[in-house]
Amino acid sequence: RRGLAATVRLTFLEQGEALEVAAPVGKSVLDVALENDVDIEGACGGELACSTCHVILEQRYFDLLPTKTEEEEDMLDLAWNVEPTSRLCCQIKLTQELDGMRIQVPEDSINNYSP
Repeated sequence: RRGLAATVRLTFLEQGEALEVAAPVGKSVLDVALENDVDIEGACGGELACSTCHVILEQRYFDLLPTKTEEEEDMLDLAWNVEPTSRLCCQIKLTQELDGMRIQVPEDSINNYSP
């Protein structure tokens, strides 16, 4: 059946500001952030080759995500201000279960990507 694509509500938290957006299921959080002018660099374009899209999630949403790959762990090792619930937002694909997710954008990121 065709109709409106399912959407979820997300809140990006950066430097004390909260930006609420609606985003389609299936899209990456990085793409949603970039489309909504959130201050996330995503230097490698979502290719899992940098840590500039590092975000911090609430535990309940972190627990809903697939386990981090070794490659994502390696890139997070290069990020600043990493927390136990840190993820690279290029690796988070939106699902209905993530509706209401709050995403903390760290103030500092390190661009270690060189194409």
